[in-house]
Amino acid sequence: MLKDAADMTSLMSLRHHMFSAAFKAIALTGADRWGRGVAQGRGVILTMHNVRPWRERGFAPNRLLEVTPDFLDRTLGLIRGEGYDIVSLDEALVRLSESKPGRFFVALTFDDGYRDNLDHAWPVLARHGAPWTLFVTPGFAERTARLWWLELEEAIRALPRVSLDLPDGGFSARTESDGEKRLAFSRLYWRLRKGPEATLLAAISDLAGQAGIASAALVERECVPWETLRSLAGAPDVTIGAHTMSHPMLAKHPPEVASREIAESKARLEAELGLPIRHLAYPVGDPGSAGPREFALAREAGFVSAVTTRPGQLFEPHASHLHALPRVSLNGYHQSEEALRALLSGLPFLVWNKGRKVNVG
Repeated sequence: MLKDAADMTSLMSLRHHMFSAAFKAIALTGADRWGRGVAQGRGVILTMHNVRPWRERGFAPNRLLEVTPDFLDRTLGLIRGEGYDIVSLDEALVRLSESKPGRFFVALTFDDGYRDNLDHAWPVLARHGAPWTLFVTPGFAERTARLWWLELEEAIRALPRVSLDLPDGGFSARTESDGEKRLAFSRLYWRLRKGPEATLLAAISDLAGQAGIASAALVERECVPWETLRSLAGAPDVTIGAHTMSHPMLAKHPPEVASREIAESKARLEAELGLPIRHLAYPVGDPGSAGPREFALAREAGFVSAVTTRPGQLFEPHASHLHALPRVSLNGYHQSEEALRALLSGLPFLVWNKGRKVNVG
């Protein structure tokens, strides 16, 4: 397990470098333009988490989840400049089902329900007349669920050393410098991600306790409460979707737990907001967190669509797999025009998915 975690740390670092190199190569060759006919689908769903001005800090392990308002502004300008349409999720589904493809479209989604989405993203979106979807976890709105990845970051930032007893052996690391903190975070994060979610939550709770980090206080700081969501409900160009009750990695749990998390999030949001909730985003959303079982559960719960984080664009066959839709993440490590043009071209996903247009297994 220790070697697996170290290997994953190296792999993720290598992956970031490979993506940067690929984006540069695509830009230099102009492949983002001439390759569209080969790789581009009917449209794409973009996903973001935090949108806020960058605060320089040496230790920022969750930076991939954070883009600046300026980058969002440049993103929307480039999309419009290319002649693409920015559409709601409902409109994206309509266009996906049409017999003949129209103009390439982009749907914008934001996960978790962060305050900065309203403070910093919404003004930019409104200026561009861009519809968007906010996927909300009721547990964050009522301060009962945990932003465990942020707890882990804050605990390691505060502690000069990390020491934990885990079911598969001890974990210990010096965390005095930013470099030591980055390495410890990555190794512990991936080690915990491989195991049961209960182990992950217990270990991070232990660390947070050592560091004096209050879980509910972090959620209060970061996430919008119910009263804000109620005022947002029904606003022009805003769609609210569900993101489960407490943000678990669903595939790690028994079917009755996964089913309850999905169905109750829909019912709770509808009761609180007085709106039909038609769309779901799977937490984490990779194949280890959401697969065919979860796709079926989302359909049975009455959702019209559900989105993953499996990377890819939308092609005609996705109309038959509306509860397993891919999304493309705007990554905080790659906030450049060349990266955005590459992602919109579809070329990176042609390689990533080994030529497959649909990946729902």
